[in-house]
Parts: sequence; C-alpha cells; structure tokens
Amino acid sequence: MNFNVKHLLKRLERDERGITALETAIILIAFVVVASVFAFTILSAGTFSTERGKEAIYAGLSSVQSSMEIKGSVIATTPVTNTGAGPVDNIIFTVANAVGGEPINLGVEGASDERVVVIDYRDAGQIVSITTWTLAWLGTGGDGDGLLEAGELAEITVPILSTIGLATNTDFTIEIKPPTGAVLNIQRTTPAYLELVNDLQ
Repeated sequence: MNFNVKHLLKRLERDERGITALETAIILIAFVVVASVFAFTILSAGTFSTERGKEAIYAGLSSVQSSMEIKGSVIATTPVTNTGAGPVDNIIFTVANAVGGEPINLGVEGASDERVVVIDYRDAGQIVSITTWTLAWLGTGGDGDGLLEAGELAEITVPILSTIGLATNTDFTIEIKPPTGAVLNIQRTTPAYLELVNDLQ
C-alpha cells in the first residue's frame, strides 16, 4: 500500500507542469519591452511627420512673405527722336516689399557682379532675358545692403533692346524672379501712339 502511494506521488510529481513566478516575470517583462519599442516607434513617426509638416508650412510662409509689389505707375519711354510708333527703349517701375515681407536681395553677388534677381521680357513672339537692368533707391530707401526691406522703395529700369522692337498696341509681360518669394508679373499694353513718356495703365 505504501509502495503504491509513493509510486502515485512520484507519477503526479513527474506529470506536474506549471509556470514558475520567475518565468511569468520574464514573459511580462518581454511584453512590456515589446510594447515600449512599438510605442517609441509610433511616437517617433508622429514627431517626424509633425516636423516635416512644420517645415512645409514655414517654407510656404517664407515664399509668401518674400514678395514684391508695384508702387505707382509703369512707365514706358521712347528715344527723343522716335516718338509716335516707337519702339520703346525703357520700362520703368517702382517696387516695394509686400507688407510684413522678408527682405529681398536686389543687389549683385559673385566675382562677375551678376544680379540676383532675374528679369525677363515676354510678348506673343519672344522671351528675352534682360541682365542689364538698373536700380535706383528712392526716398529713405537703400541703406547700402542691396536688400529691399519694409518701408523702402526701389526704382527699376529695364532697357528694352532694339532687337525686341516693342512698338505700339503690343501686349507684353515683364517677369521679375527674386531668389526667394513669388514671381512678380507686370502685364501691360503699349498705347496706339507713343510719347516720350507713357504711363501704361
């Protein structure tokens, strides 16, 4: 009888399968670590996306804030000896920084003193890049840094080459491309008769 009881107890001991407290703790820690890794990954992805979104917003704001606007009239002049049919020899206009805008570089840079702002002439038959435009600061503008800042006015004179042949009743566009900010398009039509000085409406 005692032999049977001992034998039975040994069998029960052999068949006993369970998880100790140490194993439970290890499994729990593993779950916590895995959950932490997933949580960190999700938070990192969210932070990365937020930063990219902020960069895109700031880039858009910078582009909008660095814009020029026309102040006053756009003037077309003709040579003294060639009124009537033209051609136009200069387009003159004044630009200012848009309200609250970032400064715009109107100066030159590099060893060759090339202008930073690019100006193109365009009409129905041609596109011409004009690199010889000149700049004059008006009023209290022009503190010597070449930047068009808030409250400053800059008069730009765009020479219209004789090869362009801008004459009467012609639609044309002057396109001003600053290094940052929006492109400024000046669209005008020359009158039916050209005076020495013409205010283009």
